[in-house]
Amino acid sequence: MSDTKTEIWFYHLERSTLDQVLPGLLEKTLQRGWRALVRVKDAADIDEIDELLWTYRPDSFLPHGRADAEHANRQPVLLTESGENLNSAQTLFIVDESELGDTEDYARCFIIFDGRNESSVQHARNRWRDLKGGKAELQYWKQDEEGRWARAA
Repeated sequence: MSDTKTEIWFYHLERSTLDQVLPGLLEKTLQRGWRALVRVKDAADIDEIDELLWTYRPDSFLPHGRADAEHANRQPVLLTESGENLNSAQTLFIVDESELGDTEDYARCFIIFDGRNESSVQHARNRWRDLKGGKAELQYWKQDEEGRWARAA
């Protein structure tokens, strides 16, 4: 990127699931004209998200591909286990406890974690603590009683 700080937004899932939240965030990313890299822990997670992005709405799908497939560099949304930014994405999506890696080349990073899983919550807390005071601008988002996202920190 440039001299601007990367924005790292923590999304604490308590009322919604990843399947409900991720497609909307990716749609907003593409509407901004940005590309996205979605990093997961393992191939099974890639399979699940790949299927989700094809079927999350009956009238639409999100254009995407897998890092291990042909033309990965041309995909607007790329699903991967690695830290390599093959599609020159401006946004990085970290699912649960996936490896964060270097975030300086991204405009925004979303760390999405399951608030109903104590291991995921603790991992997110540790990440927040490790990143606080660093080169990134941190924000913490959680859902209110009506399910709307509100910035909490």
